[in-house]
Amino acid sequence: MSVFSASEWYARLHRTMSLLDEENIKILQTMKQHGPRNLQQIARKSKLPYTTVYGRVAKLQSLNALSTHVHPSYSKIGLVRAVVLARPFPGKELLVKDALKVPGYWLKINRCTGEPNGYYSQHAIPASNQQDFRLYLDQLVTRSVIKDYQLFWLGESYSPLPNFDYYNPKERSWRFEWKEWAHAIESGRATDGKKPSLAADNGFDKKDLIILKELQLDGRVTLAALSKLLGMTLPATKYRFDRLVEQGYVGDFVISILPFIPEVSDLWELRLDFTNESFMRNAEKMLSKTPFVLTMTPIMGLHSLAVRIYLPRQEMTNLVTFLSSLAREEILAGYSYLQLDPSTQLTQTISYKTYADGTGWHYDNREYLQSVANLVSKWSKLEAEQASQQTSIPLTVE
Repeated sequence: MSVFSASEWYARLHRTMSLLDEENIKILQTMKQHGPRNLQQIARKSKLPYTTVYGRVAKLQSLNALSTHVHPSYSKIGLVRAVVLARPFPGKELLVKDALKVPGYWLKINRCTGEPNGYYSQHAIPASNQQDFRLYLDQLVTRSVIKDYQLFWLGESYSPLPNFDYYNPKERSWRFEWKEWAHAIESGRATDGKKPSLAADNGFDKKDLIILKELQLDGRVTLAALSKLLGMTLPATKYRFDRLVEQGYVGDFVISILPFIPEVSDLWELRLDFTNESFMRNAEKMLSKTPFVLTMTPIMGLHSLAVRIYLPRQEMTNLVTFLSSLAREEILAGYSYLQLDPSTQLTQTISYKTYADGTGWHYDNREYLQSVANLVSKWSKLEAEQASQQTSIPLTVE
């Protein structure tokens, strides 16, 4: 565990907040609106000199304060995302993590505190294999790999930029207007964002998936790098990239910057269950305009949202009070939250290697369950060896 003196803590706070000056905020807002790749366009739209934009973006990236990537439109490439909350047996936490990775379609795996006090994971499963994936998880329970699990399916995600209307660059401080936000959900005052119109869909192939995979890694990857990777000419690569954007395969450009100092902030995953769709839509609009929401995703088949937030620790009590007030007003039918440990997060891109032109996505539960059987066998042998070592230690009597 890192320990900081008061002077070191204030130095870190100053460094984090000093990056959020007016020019950087304008650059970030323009990136979100027009995409992060073309810095000349960003300079033109933000009315800042190109050298200023280039230098500031380079500095933010060098300090690991800024990263960009995309949310692909999973439904357009034949995938549907799932969240799994897996409760492990005590002592078998690492076995659970390995088992969640076996099908190969996982996106994120985190240790979490709170229900289920085990693992939070996201997966992107071929749409035709949703039932197969549930059966796979059932088998993990049957084989005593996990104690139990919860599974729910997600729609497409949106990641707003922190709303800098609540930030004072001169004082380097944020405002949290919890009563204002609650009233906006109750009254439906939040304004609706415009959704881009999409061109006709011409389908996708494995080269398109590779482009999306690279954009998941780095939203500012160059066309030259993509061209080299694909073995295509630069014009042909640009045509593919432009088509993916125009037809909505690039669902959202994510401009990722942490607005609060990490040492005093936490990562949380909320599930908000609303009493009707109207309240859910109002909340969706309002939450996209707060400083703390990282990602919002509708839960399929329910009036519910999965919301990833990053919040200063001192504001957590206010968040719970905010959610409680929405429940008392019968806006929320229920809510839950769990804390994620960022230091344990594993991530990977879409499982593009399991896709083949002509045959589509490959998914085989028999293959995956055999891998699980091998994992359990190795784990049982390891447990037996450890038990043998413990019982063979000679006892001495004083």
